[in-house]
Amino acid sequence: MYIKCWGSRGSIPVSGQQFRRYGGDTTCMEIRSKNGDIIVVDAGSGIRALGNKLVQEKVKHFTMLFTHAHWDHILGFPFFHPVYQKGVTISIKGCPFNLASYREILRGLMSPPYFPVGLEAIKAKLQFSSINQRAFRIGSIKVRPIFISHPNGGLGFRFEEGKKSFVFLTDNELGYIHDMGLEFGAYVDFCNKTDLLIHDAEFDKRSYKLFRLFGHSQYTDAVDLAVKAEVGQFGLFHLNKESTDDTVDAMVKDAHKIISKSQASVRCFAVGNRFEISL
Repeated sequence: MYIKCWGSRGSIPVSGQQFRRYGGDTTCMEIRSKNGDIIVVDAGSGIRALGNKLVQEKVKHFTMLFTHAHWDHILGFPFFHPVYQKGVTISIKGCPFNLASYREILRGLMSPPYFPVGLEAIKAKLQFSSINQRAFRIGSIKVRPIFISHPNGGLGFRFEEGKKSFVFLTDNELGYIHDMGLEFGAYVDFCNKTDLLIHDAEFDKRSYKLFRLFGHSQYTDAVDLAVKAEVGQFGLFHLNKESTDDTVDAMVKDAHKIISKSQASVRCFAVGNRFEISL
């Protein structure tokens, strides 16, 4: 299983010298199976560059999973070039929660006065289906969803191929249980001994006090989850729009200290644009 990040920033894209190492694009992940199945998770601003790559590769079919429909996770969709290509088929899966469907969510995104052309301008064939917590397969990859603790609801995913696994939990507030969110222990069980965990780590202790209940975790809670779940590798994700490269590096350094004191063997790092790994 091959995994690449095309955007790891939270809330809104950012730019500038102070964000060069980790990048400024919002959430988008690419996953490829050993058989070449392609999964795209979320359509933040990072999806634009991924779309250019898929067009160059002449990819004709892939699956898109949505964790939820907050702005920073869908804003790149109208700029995703494969949707304007004839002969492309995209299977779109997500849980719309209190909204009608992801078709209607994307139709609203591409409606006046927000965008100049509507969903009817799309030439690709879009196949929509709803998911909840029931596992399903995409080629050789088994996908296990879980509800995250986030305002308006959302999903996290565990991807399993052979003996390897990857858990992606963005926008998950471990310090507070929102509607449909779960107890901390449930996330420990879900992440248990996964090879790679990428988890929301937006806040430090000071900023979390200001933004508690906004649906994001302080990084120390995410580190605690990684340690208790005995994961192999752990990536800090959904980096705050105000967190410079130096700020993120300081968080990782402190995370290393916490992990060392726990005597766990977790490899920890921050996930930035173009992060990639093969499991």
